[in-house]
Amino acid sequence: MCTPMSYAGSANVGRDDEPVDSMEIDGQQQLKVEGPAEVPEGFNADYLRVYYGKLFPYGDFFKWLCYANDGKHPGCDQSYVGRREFSFTLENDIYLRFQSFDSAAELESSIKEKCPFKIDIGPVYSVDPAKRHAYAQSGDNVFVPVERELIFDIDISDYDDARYCCSGADVCSDCWPLMTIAIKILDTSLRDDFGFNHILWVYSGRRGVHCWVCDTRARKLSNEQRAAVADYFRVYKGGENTLKKVSLAGPVLHPFLARSYTDVLESFFEDKLLLSQQLFASEERCQKILDLIPDENVASELHDKWQGNRRSSISKEDVNAARWKQLKMTLQSGKHKAQGLRRCVEEIIFSYTYPRLDMEVSKHMNHLLKAPFCIHPKTGRVCVPIDPNNCDDFDPTAVPTLSQLLGELNAAGFQTDSENNWERTSLEKSIRFFRTSFLQPLLKACKEELESAYNAKLQQSKNSLNW
Repeated sequence: MCTPMSYAGSANVGRDDEPVDSMEIDGQQQLKVEGPAEVPEGFNADYLRVYYGKLFPYGDFFKWLCYANDGKHPGCDQSYVGRREFSFTLENDIYLRFQSFDSAAELESSIKEKCPFKIDIGPVYSVDPAKRHAYAQSGDNVFVPVERELIFDIDISDYDDARYCCSGADVCSDCWPLMTIAIKILDTSLRDDFGFNHILWVYSGRRGVHCWVCDTRARKLSNEQRAAVADYFRVYKGGENTLKKVSLAGPVLHPFLARSYTDVLESFFEDKLLLSQQLFASEERCQKILDLIPDENVASELHDKWQGNRRSSISKEDVNAARWKQLKMTLQSGKHKAQGLRRCVEEIIFSYTYPRLDMEVSKHMNHLLKAPFCIHPKTGRVCVPIDPNNCDDFDPTAVPTLSQLLGELNAAGFQTDSENNWERTSLEKSIRFFRTSFLQPLLKACKEELESAYNAKLQQSKNSLNW
């Protein structure tokens, strides 16, 4: 469990706003802290306790999950946030499911006391999840999820057959753009095709991104409706043993897919991915792409061409660009038109670039998802929001780490009771973005909906009285 971090040295005595210049961890190791770089890299309970004590944005976080039900308006559902499930994973993988809190102060107190290594957010249930056993004895199935954000989970490890720079949980500047593309495709469609406005994108802290669609309409979707939305985005299909995972049926592409292809995927594949991943740089990589061509004669013709090119080495052009150009010309030439191969170029591009969703996460209301502003235990990085309008600029390797933040706190000096210590750290930009670009517009819309629903209810009761 967590042990308090104590600050040793004479500089700790005196005014609250004086800088702390030494730190004692576990009562043994004493560190002189004079600048951000002085706190050793790492993730541990002591570091985490300081983060939860000084930096975690409890107020904004809790306000988000209240959806304006924490006000004094008669239309507020005061029980709303207390029916939300929080799940804590403590040190040594101890799981605490079905935690619930009625106020930000209660949540803050519990997090500071338990010091969870991970916080997950579940659905809003029909009754307080902490009291579910009392309802279970009644025999009726009253403990059911009734509301939950529409969520999407995308992991770079699911793209291992489309990248050669990294594998598994590793990520670099050459393969991270695959996540950027996923954000662009989904965010545009969720707004333009489904009409959602309040969408929060969050870095998972290590190898992927999470999407929270928070509009009231999205939160009230049934499991069947969620599955239908997820299926709308599903293009990449098939298991590990399926060679061809994308089949684009029909004479023309669906407008959403056509727009994704022309606006984003085609240029990304040809201008970036082709070269950054060296997709045609070896026999094995070429074969992987040739396997996606359904006509063996055409695939064989291209294979022979590339073998000849390799032996003569006449092409000064980059081998990836040259081979891709040959493949396109062959597949899109008049003689192959009748064989239905023209669509094959698009299928190859979709196979390598289109978002790969964890479908189960999106389909079910009771799925847990890691909370924003958690710290990832493996990397020590904060799960910060990502601005979808500037996602090209997001660099996962530049996201603040726990030790970096503690170093910044020490360098700046912090007030014991200040709620805004985060303003003195590199977390400031992320919290400000969360508050101004996501939370404030969301709460404004929620309050308007609440007012409108309340007035409609009043009108209805007036009408029934008039009868």
